[in-house]
Amino acid sequence: MKLSNFLLSLFFFTGFLWGVQVEGSIHHHHHQHSQYQQSYKNNQKKHQIYGFKPTKLFVFGDSYADTGNNRKSVANSWKQPYGVTFPGKPSGRFSDGRVLTDYLAKFLGVKSPVPYRWMKYATNRLRYGINFAYGGTGVFNTLVPEPNMTTQIDFFQKLMADSIYTKADVQSSLFLLALAGNDYGAYLFNGGKTQDLPAFITSVVNQLVVNMRRVNELGAKKIAVTSLEPLGCLPQSTVFNSFQQCNATENIAVDFHNSLLQQAVVKLNNETMGSTFVILDLFSSFTTLLDRKGVPGSTRFETPLKPCCMGISNEYACGSMNEKSEKMYTVCNNPKSAFFWDRVHPTEAGWHAVYTALESIHSKKNLTFH
Repeated sequence: MKLSNFLLSLFFFTGFLWGVQVEGSIHHHHHQHSQYQQSYKNNQKKHQIYGFKPTKLFVFGDSYADTGNNRKSVANSWKQPYGVTFPGKPSGRFSDGRVLTDYLAKFLGVKSPVPYRWMKYATNRLRYGINFAYGGTGVFNTLVPEPNMTTQIDFFQKLMADSIYTKADVQSSLFLLALAGNDYGAYLFNGGKTQDLPAFITSVVNQLVVNMRRVNELGAKKIAVTSLEPLGCLPQSTVFNSFQQCNATENIAVDFHNSLLQQAVVKLNNETMGSTFVILDLFSSFTTLLDRKGVPGSTRFETPLKPCCMGISNEYACGSMNEKSEKMYTVCNNPKSAFFWDRVHPTEAGWHAVYTALESIHSKKNLTFH
């Protein structure tokens, strides 16, 4: 279903929309595991200097944050060639390697939290937090049978009730709520009307705010929420113009979502008399990196809108096999040269570039206690 007609009309009352901009620092990246670990140690030292060492990271959301919760029977993230860069085999991450959660943990100086689905097999890692994100989910029920964000928070609350985590643990940890747009895909797939989209966008943001308040009421003192990435720049949209340009009309709806979220976060912070809530500005990070002109010091990608792993036709996705166990996809020679891995998700190199961009627009104090 096309959004063009509605979004063109939407343009006239969304011209005022604006994004979040804060200052920060940029660090360089190396893909080797040992250097990744060294960076983790360095960030630990930095936070000790700043007077705060995060103890845990708790994550709720979808495939942009999922590190292995989806069931192997339903998710391509458990199939080759996912995970080819890290850890060298499929690990449930929707990428060739690390994803947003891994880099946010690196930024904070803590280890990437264990996926909730595997926590009973890795009890020694619970001290770093838990990742409750499931690929394909949203704030409402979507097109997958996996638990939505409300249910994910239920899981966490049950662990608190069982004394796995205390309120002190909660108060000294960062909580991430990641939302990449599955609610909107499900809305259109299920026959949602474009003229009703503004109301639906409002309901999505309102439910996201309910979730943010709920986590805060559980004791969380620092809560990060992602802005919506430019959906019109995802390969599933740019494939229709040979991956040459973003769909500007789709991104107008994204602007509307992000504007409502920005207003909500300002209101929440006023209510809590502090800076409890912070937006991780994925929209600005993505658009900066996908702009072929780039900015000084930013990562340059050869064909930024074209995915590395592609189905041989629109019928197939990355990781698909036919009944003869033949690959129905192709993979580029160098994933590090591509921003997108598949139709929706960045490569590890793409996520690292986003992480670097986030560091440049988010100061340390925004994700720490002060």
